[in-house]
Amino acid sequence: MKRTRSLIYMSFLTALSIVLMRVMSFRFSIGGIEGIRIGLGSLPIVFAGIAFGPVHGGIVGAVTDIVGYLISPMGGYVPHITLSYFLTGFIPGAITHYIFKSANKYWMILIAVILGQIVTSIILIPYFLFSLFELPIVTTRVPKIFQVIIEAPVYAYLIKVLLELKPFESLGFSNSSQK
Repeated sequence: MKRTRSLIYMSFLTALSIVLMRVMSFRFSIGGIEGIRIGLGSLPIVFAGIAFGPVHGGIVGAVTDIVGYLISPMGGYVPHITLSYFLTGFIPGAITHYIFKSANKYWMILIAVILGQIVTSIILIPYFLFSLFELPIVTTRVPKIFQVIIEAPVYAYLIKVLLELKPFESLGFSNSSQK
């Protein structure tokens, strides 16, 4: 029953991420290629990694990118970006599950989100855009830094609030352990 429930949550989070990322986010082009996307699209991916574990978060991230591309392609398919989305869910999940061994404090979640976003949004995405499309790294990295500064505290707060909700008690999260 727990696996079925986790699979349902993961499917919902994948669908939610696609909608938030492809429809309800602000996109800014740099040199004809999407350089910055500000919104809550990565929140369900990061949440999946923290709530269900790093592999589940990685799967939600990768499936989000692949299905999102099939529904609403923005240029050609780039597997490098799928790897980045996998890591978007995997890294925060690995940090909270294996380093902190819990996600019961805001600062733990914030550190996990920031470290994950540094690796994916600030390091990998600009590098991939440079190596594939020859976009200057500085052109994409600087805006990504501001994006992470804005999004990380919001993500951490929303994840903390979501983990305190009653449906997640069956996953090992409860109101008493979150305080």
